[in-house]
Formats: sequence, C-alpha cells, structure tokens
Amino acid sequence: MQITTERLTTSLKSAGMRMTPQRAAICKALAESEAHPTAAMIYDELRPQFDSLSLATVYNTLEALVKIGVVNALGGAGDGSIHYDADTEPHVNLACISCNKIIDIPSSHVQQLDDEITSTSGYKLLGARVLYYGLCPECQKKQEN
Repeated sequence: MQITTERLTTSLKSAGMRMTPQRAAICKALAESEAHPTAAMIYDELRPQFDSLSLATVYNTLEALVKIGVVNALGGAGDGSIHYDADTEPHVNLACISCNKIIDIPSSHVQQLDDEITSTSGYKLLGARVLYYGLCPECQKKQEN
C-alpha cells in the first residue's frame, strides 16, 4: 500500500481527530521520510515552521496513528528512542546499533508469515514489526580502522 500523507490524515480524521496544520505536517513528514524518524526528529524538522508546535502534539499524533494501525512503532535502534514507520506492509527493518540508522528490506518470507498467521488466528493484522539489530556496512568499516 502506498504511504501517503492523505492516507495518514484521512485515518486521523476517521478516528475523530481534528486535522490541524501541525498534525497534517506531522503526517507529511512521516509519509515522506525514509529515515524511520523519532518524535524528536519530526519535532526538530517542523518546529521552525510552527512556533506553537509542541513535542506532546508530535507524540500524541504518532501514538494515534499507531493505535489506528497505519503506523508501526519500531522501538529503539540503540538510541533509547522509539522510531516510527509508516510502511505497515510486511517487511524487515534492519537497525544499526552504532549509528542508529534503520532501513527496510522486503522479504517474501515475512509476507508468507503474515498470511499464515492471518489464516490460522482469525486476526485482522494491522501490521507487523520484524526488527533485526546489527552493524551497518559503514559502521563495520569504522570499527575495522
């Protein structure tokens, strides 16, 4: 499913949340990010545009999106912060414990696991978190030097 700002904002509206310019900007920042941002990263990006933006607004908006099931909360990448992913399609996340970068890796095995769990459990799955930790190639090179 295509990750769009419209999908995220429509989901918030459907959940009864008022769409403010700040919430729309949070959705846009998340939909356009490939960095799996934290709430603080989104706040820092948007703060210059919105003097009235609070970190609490960012957290509350992200948590609402997670609760609705259109965003996954990935947990930390060695940095003690929760990272968010608007791509809820089955895939693997790889987190570097040194630089805290998180990347997506498509996997047919994860899709097969989703299908198996759906068919055997009766659950309507809203997303999945498959997060592997390790050292990215750049950090491995740094450690070798």
